[in-house]
Amino acid sequence: MLLLGLGGVVFYLDQSITRIDALPNYPGRIADTPGTNWLIVGSDSRTGMSPEEEQALNTGGDTGAGHSDTIMILHIAKSGPATLVSLPRDSYVPIPGNGRDKINAAFAIGGAPLLAQTVEEATGLRMDHYAEIGFGGFSNIVDGIGGIDLCLDAPVDDPDHNIFLPGGCNEYDGAKALDFVRERYGLDNSDIDRMNNQRQFLSALVNGATSPSTFLNPFRLWGLASNAAKSLTIDNGDHIWNLAGLAWAMRGDLITTTVPIGGFEDTESSGNVLLWDRDRASQFFDYLARDQQLPPELITVGL
Repeated sequence: MLLLGLGGVVFYLDQSITRIDALPNYPGRIADTPGTNWLIVGSDSRTGMSPEEEQALNTGGDTGAGHSDTIMILHIAKSGPATLVSLPRDSYVPIPGNGRDKINAAFAIGGAPLLAQTVEEATGLRMDHYAEIGFGGFSNIVDGIGGIDLCLDAPVDDPDHNIFLPGGCNEYDGAKALDFVRERYGLDNSDIDRMNNQRQFLSALVNGATSPSTFLNPFRLWGLASNAAKSLTIDNGDHIWNLAGLAWAMRGDLITTTVPIGGFEDTESSGNVLLWDRDRASQFFDYLARDQQLPPELITVGL
């Protein structure tokens, strides 16, 4: 009876997750690459949020169609630690059928399918799974595990966006954690520092979700599972056990890095854009495509 009950809970949660055709096959799609690749997207979608929730979470109100504020690839190797890679949202890359533009424009133009195709063609890695979470989901999942610990080298004071964060290591609830992952104007290196903070947030969230204090507390475990099920959007072929594998792969040792960056450039159509270091980025993704661990000289967290 206990096994049947647990099976029923898993089935209920699995059916509660929103699914989309995020990773459709398209002509000329690259063949499967070794290891397992997740495309992880944090969008600024306010879908399902009331005006009161938008105000409480300091989201700035409805902005229309969602944009991808966070784009990451998690490469789970067959052996050794997983690698979490940030792709800057201003990366200037070819978008199939739309010329060159910032990579997050792919999400705004064609949603998850076009973003996934853009990422695959820019990196040479085939995406096996997809996970997307909006503003409200960030907050709900953090609150579901009772908060997380995050660290800043210096306090952040951004009155224009009503974001004030203390320096040092502190416990963050859902609303403050959302400020932590969104903030860039009060940081020294803007989007680069924000990507570092986003990777720190995701690691802290996974560690909190997989800790004994969560697993041994049925109320906290249910809060985590139910909030995650309601907050996430995944590919049609994904299930809750795939998400559990994602979380497990990020426990413990995890290589966190940004795609090698070459600099910035002003363009007529897209404004100021971020350029990848073509040679180092090619080597970087070639290692991952062959399921080999990145050498230290290709691992970077900034410029």
